[in-house]
Amino acid sequence: MEFATRAIHAGQEPDPSTGATIFPIYQTSTYTQSGLGENKGFEYSRSGNPTRAALESCLASLESARFGLAFASGLAAESCILSTLRPGDQIVAGDDLYGGTYRLFERVARPLGIETVYVPARDVAAYAAAITERTKYIWAETPTNPLLTLVDIAAVATAAHAHGVKVVVDNTFASPYFQRPLELGADIVFHSTTKYINGHSDVIGGALMTNDEPLYEALKFYQNAAGGVPGAFDSWLVLRGVKTLAVRMRQHQENAIALALFLSEHPKVRKVYYPGLPSHPDYELARRQMHGFGGMVSFDMKGGLSAVKKVVKRLHIFALAESLGGIESLCCHPATMTHASIPAAVREARGVTDTLLRLSVGIEDVRDLIADITQALE
Repeated sequence: MEFATRAIHAGQEPDPSTGATIFPIYQTSTYTQSGLGENKGFEYSRSGNPTRAALESCLASLESARFGLAFASGLAAESCILSTLRPGDQIVAGDDLYGGTYRLFERVARPLGIETVYVPARDVAAYAAAITERTKYIWAETPTNPLLTLVDIAAVATAAHAHGVKVVVDNTFASPYFQRPLELGADIVFHSTTKYINGHSDVIGGALMTNDEPLYEALKFYQNAAGGVPGAFDSWLVLRGVKTLAVRMRQHQENAIALALFLSEHPKVRKVYYPGLPSHPDYELARRQMHGFGGMVSFDMKGGLSAVKKVVKRLHIFALAESLGGIESLCCHPATMTHASIPAAVREARGVTDTLLRLSVGIEDVRDLIADITQALE
């Protein structure tokens, strides 16, 4: 089956007892057993729930994975990966990454003896050079948050596997519709399902997918033992959202391209970050590695922080808000919002300055979106 068909049907057979077309919400904590050791595949909903299992199966299918695991948040999913590490182990990570991931690495993992070394996100040679005998994972976002830099997944995976190192790819910005890292050599693909996969800004969630069975068993053990799982209703909301992923992503991209082109010609804009622009340094890699360019656009304004404050107050359709990937358009100021947990000096050195704005371009009529940005800037 093709991608859009699997998004609607994978893991979601009609309910056998009623014939319900939409997969049910199994809102139960426990399951009645017919005898000692005799159950119908479920015992307790922390360990497994049919609605969550349907979501995990669907997401695995979309990422070309054998195994999928759903979590209560994206950071719960990331914490699950870190559970496989021990004191003295090391991660090599791209230097442009979500502030919450940086906080997890620096303020949770590092005090436990797990070190993260940061390298320029697009520099394949830098990842390889940073690998030591202690390195267990290379961790990459692509496109990155918020500068939309690309990481060459296949090249990084080749370098990592030569040293026995596994590769984790955060695929949240692209979604599996536009990019499937496991097909390019990654070992784990991660999503904040809060974002494009759900697409409606009404649930928090995360997911991991892999083809590595021993790794899957270790991750699944932690999922059950630590218990950071989504409830049945949250699982159902994400499952409902993913059904329209293909059509939503096409519209997100169409609007984002138009907005990126508009911003690139605006006199009050210093620089636009969007991999679908031929001027983007990773444009050719995006064409080779991705099936589209996504719906995220960042841009650097002229005029300093005071001008940024005026612009965000004047926006009407674009809501000033954290998060991304919903059907509605959002504007984020990374320096004070999503990336505020990164020290200012580190943040600014990486290019996340006070004049950077990040747009999650929704699926509204693009003429209204351009008009909103126009009046805010002018």
